[in-house]
Amino acid sequence: MKTVQPIRNKADIEAMKEVLLKQHYRNYFLFTLGINTGLRISDLLALKVSDVRGKSHIVITEQKTGKLKRFRINNELQEHISKFTIHKDKASYLFQSRRGQDRIHRVQAWKILNAAAKEVGLEEIGTHTLRKTFGYHFYQQYKDVAVLQQIFNHSSPAVTMRYIGITQDIIDEKVDGFNL
Repeated sequence: MKTVQPIRNKADIEAMKEVLLKQHYRNYFLFTLGINTGLRISDLLALKVSDVRGKSHIVITEQKTGKLKRFRINNELQEHISKFTIHKDKASYLFQSRRGQDRIHRVQAWKILNAAAKEVGLEEIGTHTLRKTFGYHFYQQYKDVAVLQQIFNHSSPAVTMRYIGITQDIIDEKVDGFNL
């Protein structure tokens, strides 16, 4: 598995949204929910309409860790959820396949994101990019690695900083300025 990066530039995020919206609103919403919650793709794809519609929080048991996760749904996400789920049955998957009642799976999500990234001109993009993008921009806005560490259930601040690409940014900046 390749290492993927967060989308650091907000203009690139907007470009991704535009491309995904042209493809299908589901794809746009998957990207938007992912970059605004930091949930793992496996947890996003397992969500049902009833998990988010009319709720103030997403409450799940994380598939990877088995830990309970409670994440606040902000007002903007509430609006997206209302729009996206308006005609959907509450028992259906949030990210349902267009070919039946099942959900889309990780490989399909990867294909959707990579096709959009290619169109936008981004590399090192994968399903984990959504979570990393959330973390990167959360850190840039609040500079609070301790809260981000809690959100991600990471074991240390160093793990969180490396995960969201901040450590690599610092290394790159230092090397760019270094010369003997």
